[in-house]
Amino acid sequence: MKETTRYSDAELEEFKVLIEQKLAEAQEHLKLLKGSLSHTDDHGTNDTGRTFNMMEDGSDTLSREEVAQLASRQEKFIQNLHNALIRIENKTYGICRVTGKKIQKERLLLVPHATLSIEAKNNEQK
Repeated sequence: MKETTRYSDAELEEFKVLIEQKLAEAQEHLKLLKGSLSHTDDHGTNDTGRTFNMMEDGSDTLSREEVAQLASRQEKFIQNLHNALIRIENKTYGICRVTGKKIQKERLLLVPHATLSIEAKNNEQK
């Protein structure tokens, strides 16, 4: 049996639906993260002692940094999903950028923005 070099149009459409769902979820998650970053609620610590407020400020700064990192990761994930949609339109989706072979469907269902096959990914880590 001859191995095809790309996914069929029907399969690409399946992946497109999956990616669009993941994209909507990711954008909603990013919206929540950005909302928490811009949140200015003081949690009622205005009338507590100065020492407690300083501890709260340090904790708040750490939390904001963590949320900012999560938001940055989410933005990168969203960009990767957009790139995957472009590859679907170009009919190059699911092709390993190193080996030129089709990436296993199971991998793409788990990591729909993947650009490397398991083989290439394993070789990259060596």
